[in-house]
Amino acid sequence: MDVREAKAFLAVADELHFGRAAARLHIAQPPLSRLIRSIEAELGTPLFVRSPRHVSLTHVGQILLQPARDLVMQAERMVELARRARDGEVGLVRLGFAGASVNALVSALARRVRRALPGLTLELHGSQLSHAGLERLREGALDAVIGRWDFLPSDVQSRVIAIEQLVVALADDHPLAAKQTLSASDVAAAPWVVLPGGSGATLSNRLHLLGLRGRFVPRIVQTAVDSATQLLLVDAGVGIALTFSGVQANIPAHDVVFRPLDPDLGNVEVRLAWRDRDDNPALATVMEASHDIWPGGDARHRADADGGHRNADSPVRT
Repeated sequence: MDVREAKAFLAVADELHFGRAAARLHIAQPPLSRLIRSIEAELGTPLFVRSPRHVSLTHVGQILLQPARDLVMQAERMVELARRARDGEVGLVRLGFAGASVNALVSALARRVRRALPGLTLELHGSQLSHAGLERLREGALDAVIGRWDFLPSDVQSRVIAIEQLVVALADDHPLAAKQTLSASDVAAAPWVVLPGGSGATLSNRLHLLGLRGRFVPRIVQTAVDSATQLLLVDAGVGIALTFSGVQANIPAHDVVFRPLDPDLGNVEVRLAWRDRDDNPALATVMEASHDIWPGGDARHRADADGGHRNADSPVRT
């Protein structure tokens, strides 16, 4: 029994009169009678007892009432669900982010989605360093990603959601810890603990810029898997590290101090990025919600849209 047949069966069962049931369905009585006979033939049993003055349900017809109602209700739910999915009220958005350094930003978006869009699932994927998260985004494994990039490819849109500064992390007993600011010449001979690089990776690009300023090639002694591990290695005295003010604010590091550079290396934009022309309606809804949380990025977002996306040959402005 399909949905059309179930509606016809229920109309006759409710009215117990073929004429009234046909009027309810906005069809003539003969086609309705033929449809009911066709259903009975398909099921191999009568559903109604008919007489010139009376129509009643058979035992089998009584048993099929609730399943038929469930079928019609489910079909109606499918129509409503399709509408809500089309409008971005339900669906799935997979959001990647690096880790603790952007936890506050991720939490703000997750709270907004949970409260305003209860039918939408925001699936969080942590431990996505910016370059790796960008690759997963472009491959379609993520729908959006929060990260820091100096370069973005032309098939990715983004908007600024926070501004950070670059600082140098040192063990609190490091000789340079006594200085309130550091110059490029101060750190020229220091060993460095870095994060994995990649296309557009901000820390790699800015450390290279620092080396150009100080006329040195950074001596990299270890690569950490994430910022928390990087700070542990700094604490252990393995080396110093270039990191973000967001890391300083969000990741505990008891025996590590942070010093700004003078002159600085420019601000760092934390961006929410997504694939250009992604047709997921739920993603569009999340992007709209993000404007309510981080309205400060609106102007830059419009500038990016008007001026074209930054590609791998064009740095994101800082």
